[in-house]
Amino acid sequence: MSPAALPSLSIAVGVVVERRKADSPWVDFIWRGIAVLPDEPSTQPWTVLREQDGTTLFYVGSATIDLYPSETARYRDNLASGGPSIWVVLSPAEGAWPYAVTAVTADPAEGEGFTEAADNLVEAVPMPEVLREAIESFVAEHHVEREFVKRKRRRADPEALARREHEGGKE
Repeated sequence: MSPAALPSLSIAVGVVVERRKADSPWVDFIWRGIAVLPDEPSTQPWTVLREQDGTTLFYVGSATIDLYPSETARYRDNLASGGPSIWVVLSPAEGAWPYAVTAVTADPAEGEGFTEAADNLVEAVPMPEVLREAIESFVAEHHVEREFVKRKRRRADPEALARREHEGGKE
C-alpha cells in the first residue's frame, strides 16, 4: 500500500443499530444504523441496549473512521452542511446475526458509494460533537485548497478522420 493510501488519523467508534418489527408479509424486521458512539465501549458486540414497543437497539461492535488528507474537501463540505453526518454501512453476514459493520465514514461520497451494492444498508447518522471537533481539527491541519483546472478541447485533426487503408493493404 502506498503511503498516500494510509489514513493519517483513525478514530475508533462504537456502532448502534435498530431492529424494528416490520408490518410486512415479506420481512420480519427492518434493520438500520442509528448512531455512532465516540468511543469503543467495553460492551460485547450484539449486546441489547434497549427493547421497547417492538424495537430493539443493539450495540453491534466497534469500527474506525479513517481520515485521509486527500479527502479534506469532502469532510469540510460535510461539516458545513448544517447537519454533519457519519455513514454507517451494514452488510449481510453469515451466522447468528444478519448484518455486520462493513464501514463507518465521514466522507459523503464514500458513503454514497457503498449504496451501489444492493445488499448494503447505508444510513447517515448524526455526527457526535466530539467527532465533529476531531474532524474539524484534521481538516484545519491537512486541507490544501486545490485550484480547479478546466481542460481544453483539442481541435479535431481532419487527417485522423480520413479513411485509411487496412494494414493488410485492402479494406
